[in-house]
Amino acid sequence: MTTPESLTNTHSKSLINLLRGWPSTTLLPTQALSDAAQSVLADTSVAYPGLLYGPDEGHPPLRNTIAQWLTEFYKPSEAITKERIAITGGASQNLGGILQVFTDPLYTRNVWIVAPAYMLAFRVFVDNGFSGKMQAVPEDEEGIDIEFLRREIEESEKKAQEHGNTEATTKPARPYAKYYKHIIYCVPTFANPSSRTMSLERRRSLVQLARDFDALVVSDDVYDFLQWTSTISPAANEEFRTSAILPRLVDIDRTLSPAPAATDFGNTLSNGSFSKILAPGVRVGWAEGSAALAYGVSQLGTTCSGGAPSQLTSTYVERLLKQGVLDRHIRTRLQPAYASRWRCLVGNVERVLGPLGVKGPQSDREIVGGFFVWYTLPEGVLAEEFVKRCREEENVVVAPGSVFEVPGDDSISFERDMRLCFSWEDEDKMVEAVGRMRAVLEKMLKGEKQTANMNDGEMKHFW
Repeated sequence: MTTPESLTNTHSKSLINLLRGWPSTTLLPTQALSDAAQSVLADTSVAYPGLLYGPDEGHPPLRNTIAQWLTEFYKPSEAITKERIAITGGASQNLGGILQVFTDPLYTRNVWIVAPAYMLAFRVFVDNGFSGKMQAVPEDEEGIDIEFLRREIEESEKKAQEHGNTEATTKPARPYAKYYKHIIYCVPTFANPSSRTMSLERRRSLVQLARDFDALVVSDDVYDFLQWTSTISPAANEEFRTSAILPRLVDIDRTLSPAPAATDFGNTLSNGSFSKILAPGVRVGWAEGSAALAYGVSQLGTTCSGGAPSQLTSTYVERLLKQGVLDRHIRTRLQPAYASRWRCLVGNVERVLGPLGVKGPQSDREIVGGFFVWYTLPEGVLAEEFVKRCREEENVVVAPGSVFEVPGDDSISFERDMRLCFSWEDEDKMVEAVGRMRAVLEKMLKGEKQTANMNDGEMKHFW
């Protein structure tokens, strides 16, 4: 069996992984988590509820604290209440739960996915019966192509009517849920993988489109807190932002005229997670939407049977939020560190690879963030070939654009694109990686013979 160790041992150069979208271990707040855990477990009024099953909607103090915290950050016109929040086991777990509660694999016509797309979400859709129903939607510098999506949904609706697909047939009617005709999946801010941010006008248009066609827009809003200015040479005393750059889709849905009734499910769900701003292993996230939608999320069969997701670690997270520890960690540790890493990677790519024709998106953005940067290789250079040669010749692992293509839909491809991650490797490693990548690119531009594609199974070892 091939392992990362056996692969690495074939190289004299050390492995540098620019594919893995994990937070650097140097930025994990182990002491803060240890303090929170000890504090909770020493207080039986919190520890006992935390060690039991918990209510379906999740740890009540955490729901309330998240609502206040999000209100401070996003500054919506109306304060967010805990009734709009359900605790989840993270964004990925919640995506699967949303599909189980709010879709019917026959009645729901399609899953529309903004492409390039987060590659590990595809299996979640397949597991819920949507193999063959996933459709790619292109994006430009402002985000999702609304007119393209409208045309395609209209065509999908015509086919549904022709086939008599007018009601759910595989799942029963349930008072806590509804079945949407369409699911739209996107990452509006600092997207994985494209690193783009959807404009305000596109966000408003997307919410209106969802209302027009009975669609639920599921947005992964997991990178919003990780933001900084794009200036390569920042001011000495840089102040990092403490509020969101744009309203979320769920904020727009709540206020866009005509405002939905209090009992409506709505057409948007914000998928949140502490994985990127605290630690993935805590397995705590949240879903925000209308009160009806949030309650529906909590009524997943596995939750009703097994209790609130991540009940014990929810008590730790609540302490960190309530005491302001997490906000300080984001402001004083994560934002400065990731800003420096982003500037290191982007600056070196522009200086070293830019003269060879490598280009990045949204070059005029004032605020950037997240974990990733999306680049396009020069004419005549295929990303899969480039990635394979980087791995074989220089022991640098990079994600080719092809892995972010929507399965079953070959209408949108990314054969010259690649995603680079700046969250995992240290800055000196990224500088070295860019230099190694230049060596490969120079050879390819000189016309050296190309080799076979990198094996998908091999690549998964580095995710």
